[in-house]
Amino acid sequence: MPIGVGEKAPDFELSDQHGQPVRLSDFAGRKNVVLVFYPLAFSGLCGEELGALRDNIDAFQNDDTQLLTVSVDSMFAHRVWADRDGLEFPLLADFWPHGGVARDYGVFDETRGLALRGTFVIDRESTVRWNVVHPISEVRDLEEYRKALAELS
Repeated sequence: MPIGVGEKAPDFELSDQHGQPVRLSDFAGRKNVVLVFYPLAFSGLCGEELGALRDNIDAFQNDDTQLLTVSVDSMFAHRVWADRDGLEFPLLADFWPHGGVARDYGVFDETRGLALRGTFVIDRESTVRWNVVHPISEVRDLEEYRKALAELS
């Protein structure tokens, strides 16, 4: 069961594709966060989704909002993928403990060992204001993210 709207978002610290630690709490009081869990780097639908975020980055990473993406892949895999596909936003490695943050958010698929397509919009007070979880085979709609962020303005 995913973390619900109105609940406090679990804090975490994960390494990005450059090995830099990123904490959700780094953005508390400063920015809203769009937290996007995806199954695996280099997979077709994940590439499509992250490419769409890259192509619309101004809507999801700006003075008011920070985009954070998370998968169980290693920092090293994320670095290669980011360099290859021009992904400049944080790709966070939920590698060890394997899927720990995805579990905290209720979007870890224990059978497959990877995250579901879960998205959480978290406000400056670290409260989940919107969420959606899609099956692994279904691409998310960026328009849903935009609407959720507009409601925070």
